[in-house]
Amino acid sequence: MRTFKGATQTYLAKLMQQIDTVDYADMDRAVALVARAWQDDRQVIALGNGGSSMTALHFINDWNKSVSMRGGRRFRGRTLVDNVGLLMSYANDIAFNDVFVEQLRHIMDPGDLVIAISGSGNSENVIRAVDWANANGGITLGLCGYNGGRLKDLVQHRVWVAVDDMQLCEDIHAIFGHIVMQTLCGDQELTN
Repeated sequence: MRTFKGATQTYLAKLMQQIDTVDYADMDRAVALVARAWQDDRQVIALGNGGSSMTALHFINDWNKSVSMRGGRRFRGRTLVDNVGLLMSYANDIAFNDVFVEQLRHIMDPGDLVIAISGSGNSENVIRAVDWANANGGITLGLCGYNGGRLKDLVQHRVWVAVDDMQLCEDIHAIFGHIVMQTLCGDQELTN
Protein backbone atom coordinates (compact mmCIF):
# COMPACT_ATOMS: atom_id res chain seq x y z
CA MET A 1 0.00 0.00 0.00
CA ARG A 2 1.25 3.46 -0.94
CA THR A 3 2.01 5.84 1.91
CA PHE A 4 1.40 9.57 1.77
CA LYS A 5 3.61 10.49 4.70
CA GLY A 6 5.39 13.74 3.97
CA ALA A 7 3.05 14.82 1.16
CA THR A 8 1.78 17.81 3.12
CA GLN A 9 5.24 18.93 4.18
CA THR A 10 6.53 18.61 0.62
CA TYR A 11 3.69 20.64 -0.87
CA LEU A 12 3.81 23.36 1.76
CA ALA A 13 7.59 23.64 1.37
CA LYS A 14 7.10 24.24 -2.36
CA LEU A 15 4.41 26.83 -1.62
CA MET A 16 6.59 28.68 0.90
CA GLN A 17 9.47 28.70 -1.57
CA GLN A 18 7.18 30.17 -4.23
CA ILE A 19 5.76 32.79 -1.86
CA ASP A 20 9.33 34.04 -1.36
CA THR A 21 9.50 34.87 -5.08
CA VAL A 22 6.31 36.99 -5.14
CA ASP A 23 6.83 40.61 -6.15
CA TYR A 24 5.39 42.28 -3.06
CA ALA A 25 5.33 45.70 -4.72
CA ASP A 26 3.17 44.39 -7.60
CA MET A 27 0.83 42.75 -5.14
CA ASP A 28 0.60 45.88 -2.98
CA ARG A 29 -0.19 47.96 -6.07
CA ALA A 30 -2.92 45.47 -6.98
CA VAL A 31 -4.38 45.68 -3.47
CA ALA A 32 -4.38 49.48 -3.82
CA LEU A 33 -6.28 49.18 -7.14
CA VAL A 34 -9.05 47.21 -5.47
CA ALA A 35 -9.09 49.65 -2.55
CA ARG A 36 -9.30 52.63 -4.90
CA ALA A 37 -12.19 51.07 -6.84
CA TRP A 38 -14.01 50.45 -3.55
CA GLN A 39 -13.35 53.97 -2.25
CA ASP A 40 -14.51 55.46 -5.58
CA ASP A 41 -17.68 53.29 -5.59
CA ARG A 42 -16.61 51.59 -8.83
CA GLN A 43 -17.47 48.06 -9.84
CA VAL A 44 -14.89 45.34 -9.37
CA ILE A 45 -15.56 42.68 -12.01
CA ALA A 46 -13.72 39.35 -11.75
CA LEU A 47 -13.49 36.58 -14.34
CA GLY A 48 -11.59 33.41 -15.16
CA ASN A 49 -11.98 29.79 -16.30
CA GLY A 50 -11.81 26.54 -14.34
CA GLY A 51 -10.09 26.97 -10.98
CA SER A 52 -9.62 30.64 -11.77
CA SER A 53 -13.40 31.03 -12.03
CA MET A 54 -13.64 29.67 -8.49
CA THR A 55 -10.98 32.17 -7.40
CA ALA A 56 -13.03 34.99 -8.98
CA LEU A 57 -16.12 33.79 -7.10
CA HIS A 58 -14.16 33.50 -3.85
CA PHE A 59 -12.83 37.06 -4.21
CA ILE A 60 -16.24 38.58 -4.79
CA ASN A 61 -17.90 36.48 -2.08
CA ASP A 62 -15.37 37.59 0.53
CA TRP A 63 -15.15 41.20 -0.58
CA ASN A 64 -18.89 41.81 -1.04
CA LYS A 65 -19.80 40.39 2.34
CA SER A 66 -16.87 41.11 4.62
CA VAL A 67 -15.65 44.40 3.20
CA SER A 68 -19.18 45.79 3.03
CA MET A 69 -19.99 44.71 6.58
CA ARG A 70 -16.73 45.66 8.26
CA GLY A 71 -15.73 48.55 6.05
CA GLY A 72 -18.98 50.41 6.56
CA ARG A 73 -19.61 51.00 2.86
CA ARG A 74 -20.79 48.80 0.03
CA PHE A 75 -18.38 46.86 -2.11
CA ARG A 76 -19.63 46.64 -5.70
CA GLY A 77 -18.14 43.31 -6.75
CA ARG A 78 -19.46 40.88 -9.33
CA THR A 79 -18.19 37.99 -11.37
CA LEU A 80 -18.80 37.00 -14.96
CA VAL A 81 -18.79 33.30 -14.07
CA ASP A 82 -21.71 32.75 -11.69
CA ASN A 83 -24.64 32.77 -14.14
CA VAL A 84 -24.25 29.43 -15.92
CA GLY A 85 -27.32 30.02 -18.11
CA LEU A 86 -25.94 33.32 -19.36
CA LEU A 87 -22.49 31.82 -19.99
CA MET A 88 -24.00 28.96 -21.97
CA SER A 89 -26.27 31.31 -23.93
CA TYR A 90 -23.31 33.39 -25.09
CA ALA A 91 -21.23 30.26 -25.72
CA ASN A 92 -24.01 28.70 -27.81
CA ASP A 93 -25.27 31.77 -29.64
CA ILE A 94 -22.00 33.63 -30.19
CA ALA A 95 -18.84 31.77 -29.10
CA PHE A 96 -17.22 30.54 -25.90
CA ASN A 97 -14.31 32.89 -26.62
CA ASP A 98 -16.72 35.82 -26.17
CA VAL A 99 -18.59 34.79 -23.00
CA PHE A 100 -16.82 37.46 -20.93
CA VAL A 101 -16.53 40.29 -23.42
CA GLU A 102 -20.25 40.09 -24.22
CA GLN A 103 -21.08 40.49 -20.53
CA LEU A 104 -18.63 43.37 -20.11
CA ARG A 105 -20.30 45.24 -22.98
CA HIS A 106 -23.49 45.43 -20.90
CA ILE A 107 -22.17 46.12 -17.40
CA MET A 108 -18.75 47.78 -17.40
CA ASP A 109 -18.48 51.53 -17.05
CA PRO A 110 -15.26 53.46 -17.71
CA GLY A 111 -13.16 53.41 -14.55
CA ASP A 112 -14.44 50.03 -13.36
CA LEU A 113 -11.78 47.51 -12.32
CA VAL A 114 -11.70 44.26 -14.30
CA ILE A 115 -9.74 41.45 -12.63
CA ALA A 116 -8.80 38.76 -15.14
CA ILE A 117 -7.49 35.51 -13.68
CA SER A 118 -5.71 32.94 -15.86
CA GLY A 119 -3.03 30.57 -14.65
CA SER A 120 -1.56 30.20 -18.14
CA GLY A 121 -2.30 33.78 -19.13
CA ASN A 122 -3.48 32.53 -22.51
CA SER A 123 -7.22 31.85 -22.16
CA GLU A 124 -8.73 33.41 -25.26
CA ASN A 125 -11.98 34.48 -23.59
CA VAL A 126 -10.00 36.21 -20.83
CA ILE A 127 -7.69 37.91 -23.34
CA ARG A 128 -10.64 39.20 -25.39
CA ALA A 129 -12.33 40.58 -22.27
CA VAL A 130 -9.18 42.42 -21.17
CA ASP A 131 -8.61 43.79 -24.66
CA TRP A 132 -12.20 45.12 -24.72
CA ALA A 133 -11.95 46.57 -21.19
CA ASN A 134 -8.68 48.34 -22.07
CA ALA A 135 -10.24 49.85 -25.20
CA ASN A 136 -13.34 51.02 -23.32
CA GLY A 137 -11.92 52.79 -20.29
CA GLY A 138 -11.67 49.89 -17.88
CA ILE A 139 -8.81 49.45 -15.45
CA THR A 140 -7.38 45.96 -15.91
CA LEU A 141 -5.59 43.77 -13.40
CA GLY A 142 -4.34 40.36 -14.44
CA LEU A 143 -3.45 37.47 -12.16
CA CYS A 144 -1.38 34.93 -14.05
CA GLY A 145 1.26 32.24 -13.63
CA TYR A 146 3.79 30.30 -15.70
CA ASN A 147 5.49 32.77 -18.09
CA GLY A 148 2.52 35.13 -17.82
CA GLY A 149 1.23 34.31 -21.28
CA ARG A 150 -0.39 37.05 -23.31
CA LEU A 151 -2.26 38.36 -20.27
CA LYS A 152 0.88 39.55 -18.48
CA ASP A 153 1.65 42.18 -21.10
CA LEU A 154 -1.93 43.03 -22.08
CA VAL A 155 -3.20 44.14 -18.66
CA GLN A 156 -2.43 47.53 -17.18
CA HIS A 157 -1.49 45.97 -13.80
CA ARG A 158 -0.53 42.45 -12.84
CA VAL A 159 0.18 39.92 -10.14
CA TRP A 160 2.41 37.36 -11.83
CA VAL A 161 3.28 34.11 -10.10
CA ALA A 162 6.24 32.85 -12.11
CA VAL A 163 5.82 29.13 -11.46
CA ASP A 164 5.05 26.22 -13.78
CA ASP A 165 2.60 24.66 -11.33
CA MET A 166 -1.10 25.49 -11.57
CA GLN A 167 -1.93 24.63 -7.96
CA LEU A 168 0.85 26.81 -6.50
CA CYS A 169 -0.17 29.62 -8.85
CA GLU A 170 -3.82 29.33 -7.78
CA ASP A 171 -2.84 29.20 -4.10
CA ILE A 172 -1.01 32.52 -4.36
CA HIS A 173 -3.87 34.09 -6.32
CA ALA A 174 -6.19 33.04 -3.47
CA ILE A 175 -3.79 34.57 -0.94
CA PHE A 176 -4.02 37.85 -2.85
CA GLY A 177 -7.78 37.82 -2.35
CA HIS A 178 -7.36 37.31 1.37
CA ILE A 179 -4.81 40.12 1.59
CA VAL A 180 -7.31 42.43 -0.11
CA MET A 181 -10.07 41.39 2.26
CA GLN A 182 -8.03 41.86 5.43
CA THR A 183 -6.64 45.17 4.20
CA LEU A 184 -10.01 46.62 3.26
CA CYS A 185 -11.61 45.27 6.43
CA GLY A 186 -9.07 47.22 8.48
CA ASP A 187 -7.07 44.23 9.69
CA GLN A 188 -4.01 45.60 7.88
CA GLU A 189 -2.77 49.11 7.20
CA LEU A 190 -4.25 50.73 4.08
CA THR A 191 -2.06 53.49 2.67
CA ASN A 192 -1.81 55.13 -0.72
